[in-house]
Amino acid sequence: MEDMAISSVRPKTTRSGEPPLPEGAAIQSEKARAVLAGARAVFLDNGFAAATTDMIQQAAGVSKSTVYAHYPNKEALFVAVVESQCTQFLNAVSQIRFSGKRLADILLEIAQAYLEIVLSRDGLALYRIVVAEAPRFPELGRRFYLAGPAAINGIVAEELAAADANGELDLGGIGLDSAASLFVNMVRGEAHMQCLTHPDAAASAAQRDQWAKEAVSAFLRAFRKKNTGTQRSQHSRKG
Repeated sequence: MEDMAISSVRPKTTRSGEPPLPEGAAIQSEKARAVLAGARAVFLDNGFAAATTDMIQQAAGVSKSTVYAHYPNKEALFVAVVESQCTQFLNAVSQIRFSGKRLADILLEIAQAYLEIVLSRDGLALYRIVVAEAPRFPELGRRFYLAGPAAINGIVAEELAAADANGELDLGGIGLDSAASLFVNMVRGEAHMQCLTHPDAAASAAQRDQWAKEAVSAFLRAFRKKNTGTQRSQHSRKG
């Protein structure tokens, strides 16, 4: 009778209106997240080659059988970690918003936000591990490129297109995509190299700001039309 009474109760729903996971499924999901979090910590700290499933099991705080129940081998765990990090990276890039209206201000905000992401501890660790393992996992290398550099290039290209339409820029025939790529590489280049080669010396906010300002200044000096105003016309923007 007790079982019948329980089964007749209408299932509770979450705030989103969806029924909650069954207890067993919720536990499995929690364990899967623990395994992924443990793998993330181990891979970002040690790279792919030096990481072992024993290290991942210990970091996750689960049994080895639990690790293998969710991921058949170390390679599958590595793929899952990189894809998860790429998704987080893409989400962070896509959430960049601009408070300024002038092209110089917008480019500076993009540069500052981008450097904060790519020069973070996790950003640098992910870059190192993806580049090191790209020959073994070429599809992950492509995924990383699309989630990071290609995504930020697209954001910059949209802003340059608006400025070009307003007559603010003279790109000299190189095209919007190439101009955007040049700007992003100017932002990332020296800053990224210094932080990659000096892992124990994290860049300060002031240093990131200086790198961003130098890139914006050099880019506009090269491509902004002479004798044009600095105030941008209003234009529609996604988001």
